[in-house]
Parts: sequence; C-alpha cells; structure tokens
Amino acid sequence: MNPRLRLLQPYPFERLRQLFDGITPNPDYSPISLGIGEPRHPTPPFLKQALCDATLGQPGLAGYPATAGEALLREACAHWLQRRYGVQLDPLTQVLSVNGSREALFAFAQTVIDPAADAIVLCPNPFYQIYEGAALLAGATPWYAPSLPERNFAVDWDSVPDDVWQRTRLLFVCSPGNPTGAVMPLEEWRKLFALSDRYGFVMASDECYSEIYFRDDAPLGGLEAAMRLGRHDFRKLLMFTSLSKRSNVPGLRSGFVAGDAELIRSFLLYRTYHGCAMSPVVQRASAAAWSDEAHVTDNRRQYRDKFAQVTPLLSDVLDVGLPDAGFYLWAGIGQSCGGSDEAFARALYQHYHVTVLPGSYLAREARGHNPGAGRIRMALVAETEPCLEAAHRIRAFVQGHHP
Repeated sequence: MNPRLRLLQPYPFERLRQLFDGITPNPDYSPISLGIGEPRHPTPPFLKQALCDATLGQPGLAGYPATAGEALLREACAHWLQRRYGVQLDPLTQVLSVNGSREALFAFAQTVIDPAADAIVLCPNPFYQIYEGAALLAGATPWYAPSLPERNFAVDWDSVPDDVWQRTRLLFVCSPGNPTGAVMPLEEWRKLFALSDRYGFVMASDECYSEIYFRDDAPLGGLEAAMRLGRHDFRKLLMFTSLSKRSNVPGLRSGFVAGDAELIRSFLLYRTYHGCAMSPVVQRASAAAWSDEAHVTDNRRQYRDKFAQVTPLLSDVLDVGLPDAGFYLWAGIGQSCGGSDEAFARALYQHYHVTVLPGSYLAREARGHNPGAGRIRMALVAETEPCLEAAHRIRAFVQGHHP
C-alpha cells in the first residue's frame, strides 16, 4: 500500500459520526442537518430535460468521450467566463472540462508536484480538506496560513516565512472561502502574483462558491484579477469552478478549469492517463447550464432571502454575520459549552437534533493554534423553513433552554 495513505486524517464527517456515536437525539424534534455543504435547492427542470435529450440523442452513450471534452462544452465555458469576468480565453487551449472541482483540485496537485523536491503546498487554515489530502498524496508537505477574524477572515499571507515560500510549489486559494465566505480583494491577488513571480509556485484558485453572494458586486475571480493587473497570459494560474452550487446539480459532477495554457497542457496529459473523461451526456447538459443565467439568478435570490431571515436570529446569540459569499455561516460560540466546538455540536445534536460541524474539524493546529476552534460551520443549504427552525433551536440551546 502507498505509505502516504497513513498520513491522511479522518474526513470531517467521519469525525462527526464518531462524535455523535452513542447519542440518542431528543425524539421530540425532527432531524435538521446543517452539517454537509450539499446543495438541496431543486435542480432546474431545463437541466433535467437537457440530460434526457442528450441521453436519447446522438452520440448518447454509444462512444468513449475525449479527455479534453467536446468543443461545445469548452466554448460554453469560455463564453461564460467572458460574460461573468470579462476575460477572453481560447477554449481549445485554456479551458478543460473536469468531473467537478473536487476531483480536479486533487488531480492537479499530482500533476504539478515533484515528490522528490521537498515541496510545500500552501493553503488557508481553515480549508477544504481536499487540499491537504492532495498535498500529502503528491509527496508534499502542507503548510497552513491562518485566516484572521479581525480582518473578516482574510488569510494572513504575511505570516508565511520566506523559507516556506521558497519551497512552495502549489498555493491553494479559495475565494469565496470555505468555510468563512471571505472574498479576496484585488490587492491581495497582487501580493500573491508578486510572490508567485518571485518564488515560481503555481496557484490553484478554487472558486466554486462564486455565484452565491449577498452584495451588489459579484466576487472577484482569479482570472479577472490577473487580467486587471496586466497578466493576460494568466501565467502559473488556474481557476477551478463547478456547476454543483451554481446550478444545484452536485450529482452531475461537472466543472471546468481555465487559465495558463501551459498548465492546461500538462494537466490534460495527466488526465489522459488518469482516465477521467466526462460523459458526453453530462457534457451536453453542462453546456446548457453554463449558457443560462436565469436559474443562477433565481438560486442566488433564494439564498439571499434565506440568509436575510436566518442570520439575524443567530447573530443575537453567536458571533456571526452575513458572509461575503457562499452558503455557510461561520460562527463563534463564545463561552457556550466552555468554548468547545465539539461539545457544542454534540450537545446541540443531543438536545435539539440539529447537526452542525465543529470548526476545529475544518482546520489544523499550526504554530500552537487551531483557527477553527470555538467555531461552528452551518450549511444553509436546505429550504428556508427548516433552516429557520434550526436557527430557533440553536437560539434556545445557546440561551440554556435545554429540553
């Protein structure tokens, strides 16, 4: 067996299952889960129809798909990038379809890391757990840069020592962030581009939450930032995005990467051997999804309405406010349950049958501190009514009204 498998930590939801082991939740309450960030708004009917039409049409399922993807899909992705960010890319050399951003983020690390090079993969802390696993299995060492609550959860890149930057081969950026919802401003991108030029590392920009936001201005994307700063070749930068959150189709497993043509070329070579071509049926439905904005606007409206109702209920009892973007609330629990996020999640589940994720499970202790400790992540992915009911139960729990 690959010895690096032993380096992997249990996934947060496995840790949560173990945390709840032996607990019988209060039977007076129906279960409500705010734990997993799985979109639950209805899939738009036109996408279901597009999937059916592609299955029944030609070629349907009667042929092997090309790893690079059909021109139809890559052109639809490039057109979306033009509409959304104002960037122009060659769909044949700068866009690549992938089976969701999770698969691609993991595979990209295997593409760019030389395991014999004493490499570091740098990422935010807290972070999407795939970053760590991808680094470890590529033979690199993860290094965690803390997100600072006093700076609206901006990552403290200045805390990274020069000797770490010198060994960094891959930087994972997540904007809007999971779990914090923070969006990186242009000046932060400027800083990271300068560091990439100086030290030579590649940047992977995870942007799968970019279409769920609460203010008038849409979140800045990595390719957009590069273009504004005159980096029209998008050197050493790939952005990763997905239809899962944007279009409520997590089961479709569809996304794309775009940016530096040289990186795309190497990534395509890896994927040719990896054997991860997207089904032609999924490609046709995906092209339809990327070509339509009406369903995205409606989805964003649903989240805005939901967060507008839920956030004030919780901000009275927890340290939480409306995020920049995404569908999570990243809340400080204060002195509830002695300040322990694990104890809070366990007791809330026991007394009120509400599931939240301890923040410490989404981060790592680094330099003596776990920046997720004392926080919980709540995924407001269900319809409004169960999310409101969960908020009322959490209020009662924090206020000490235990049944």
